[in-house]
Amino acid sequence: MNRLTGKTAVITGGATGIGLAAAKRFVEEGAFVFIFGRRQDSLDAALAQLGSNARAVGGSVSDEADLDRLYAAVKAERGTLDIVFANAGVGSQLALGKITAEHIDETFNVNVKGTIFTVQKALPLMGKGASIILTGSSAGSTGAPAFTAYSASKAAVRNLARTWAEDLKGTGIRVNVLSPGAIATELATQALGEQGLKAYGSMTALQRMGGRY
Repeated sequence: MNRLTGKTAVITGGATGIGLAAAKRFVEEGAFVFIFGRRQDSLDAALAQLGSNARAVGGSVSDEADLDRLYAAVKAERGTLDIVFANAGVGSQLALGKITAEHIDETFNVNVKGTIFTVQKALPLMGKGASIILTGSSAGSTGAPAFTAYSASKAAVRNLARTWAEDLKGTGIRVNVLSPGAIATELATQALGEQGLKAYGSMTALQRMGGRY
């Protein structure tokens, strides 16, 4: 039996990059997966790869009404939820002297507020043995040039996991955070450009970025 047979998972930012790679693996392991994202074309393309054990819901994690629609769909079709992977995130480079309020708001609305409400609104569907997974970043621990807002937001995500592990004691719900390093996702390519990817890749032991999904 596959490890996730009979389980239901939600993956935000599930149409591309790390989210899509996780969705593929979850389906391979027997899970029924709901992917959530803002771009309908990407959701449609992802569904074509994932097959009949997946559904797509469009929306933004920064919009509580969109999250309500997501979990209403999960409840209607599956009843309960075993895994929530709060993976949606944004990030772009901006030097300290050029940071704007809009840049900070956009980053924190998705990476921090979006993560909080993705998890909060999932809890009524989750029970003992369920799992919460957050996507952090190595930038949240080490910092990265011109990534003030992104690095700060991912440091916040790391501490959300620590806090929620305390909040959820006794419930049987696990909380973990992943902190990927240099991964050549669509988001990283948009934020860094090809030259930036090469530069960041050169800082790793293998002298390259992690695999592009």
